[in-house]
Amino acid sequence: MAQNIPKKQMAQVIEKTGGPVQFKEIDVQQPGPDEVLVNVKYSGVCHTDLHAVNGDWPLPTKLPLVGGHEGAGVVVARGELVNEIEIGDHVGIKWINGTCLACDFCQQSDEPLCAKALLSGYTVDGSFQQYAIAKAAHVARLHKDIPLDAVAPVLCAGITVYKGLKESGVRPGQTVAIVGAGGGLGSLALQYAKAMGLRSIAIDTGDEKKDMCVNQLGASAFVDFAASKNIVKDVQAATEDGLGPHAVILVAVSEKPFQQAAEYVRPRGTVVCIGLPAGAYLKAPVFESVIKMVTIRGSYVGNRRDSAEALDFFRRGLIKAPFKVVGLSELQSVYDLMHKGQIAGRYVLDTSK
Repeated sequence: MAQNIPKKQMAQVIEKTGGPVQFKEIDVQQPGPDEVLVNVKYSGVCHTDLHAVNGDWPLPTKLPLVGGHEGAGVVVARGELVNEIEIGDHVGIKWINGTCLACDFCQQSDEPLCAKALLSGYTVDGSFQQYAIAKAAHVARLHKDIPLDAVAPVLCAGITVYKGLKESGVRPGQTVAIVGAGGGLGSLALQYAKAMGLRSIAIDTGDEKKDMCVNQLGASAFVDFAASKNIVKDVQAATEDGLGPHAVILVAVSEKPFQQAAEYVRPRGTVVCIGLPAGAYLKAPVFESVIKMVTIRGSYVGNRRDSAEALDFFRRGLIKAPFKVVGLSELQSVYDLMHKGQIAGRYVLDTSK
């Protein structure tokens, strides 16, 4: 075990469903036999964290709860069964904190589907604290040349959208529409799409997001859903042949876009659902979906191989997550902006502040 680990630390804690979060001092935990203790330096803030506060998913959270699942930091202690990770290694704490590693899903590299999966910042305490526990088998390995603040959003948002693009089956030269393109996930999805040789249509609203998507992140076209009088026609018109995108990646946080995607995707296109609006349902026109042979599928985070691939894109300089750094103490203000839909890119918390 490493030395000089404090007994107490600062953390953002949810005491009851609905919040607010409380910035308070709590104990530093000790890692179990197969776990590591990570001195979290930075943690991204994901919309999932807001769902954890509100308790509006059909999956109960632990209470009290320390949220967060985009934590980047340094290993300061390890359990006695951990041999492949050294003290001082840089690692990332992801949404999937641990799995059983033995079920059918785990054995087929679908560990996010493990019935016993531990979820960071939801069913176990996450990265909105200075020292966090994670299963050694599931932490992301980070090269020490990777800046920890910049990589934090990739640990959930980046891996999730990269997995979604893989699930879509879209190939280089084809077109993908990113719905919610100006947000944390969407801004990364645009970059992964470009790095994978895809043409992208950004769907979002507002001049700030349009400028970011088109002039900074490489979107081929931008469709403002709030200004559009016919979103289906406008998205189809943004494709080179007018038939619509080959795939749609839905990272929106409201239900309506999920109802529209099957209407503007091209024949034999694929709609990939990633965002999880509370209480939302999928709805698609049966006639058009059948005669266009549309595929609608879900994509849920990524496995350990997906994570390594997504991080490699980042390390090679192909992905730059737009982010703003604020102190850990300011988490509630970030949630307030999230409630208002006023966040472009990602907020990253500095745990030292």
